[in-house]
Amino acid sequence: MGVSYAGGMHRKKVTFDMVREIGLELPGVEEATMYGSPALKVRGSLLTCLAVHKSAEPETLVVSIDFDQRAGLLAEGPETYYLTDHYRNYPVVLVRLSKIQVGHLRDLLGSAWRFVTAQKSRTPPRATTTDNLKRRKRTLKKPRDL
Repeated sequence: MGVSYAGGMHRKKVTFDMVREIGLELPGVEEATMYGSPALKVRGSLLTCLAVHKSAEPETLVVSIDFDQRAGLLAEGPETYYLTDHYRNYPVVLVRLSKIQVGHLRDLLGSAWRFVTAQKSRTPPRATTTDNLKRRKRTLKKPRDL
């Protein structure tokens, strides 16, 4: 890992490999992709990924987070956290990997994990293809002979 000098302190440059390492320590987190970009998901829901939309700066992480917590992060650390119009209506925050410290990243991913798993527990499971076919067969009855 590279070492940069910022604010009089040596610190490791955060990479997606570090994000992956921290994220995979959380229960149920799996490696995945999102629009061809490396991602981490929990039970199929996005935890974090590298931003691919053209509005995001290079080396930006997209992290799932509730809107209130996002507002706090944006107010407290605009040099690290930001948002573009494309992401405004989604419960995510954009993170400049070059600016975040490893400890803050660990805390952020923990918060993201709690947010995503709480969302999953409130959302009823999606119907499977088999369930949809059964439901459709019940509603598509043959017309009776007259």
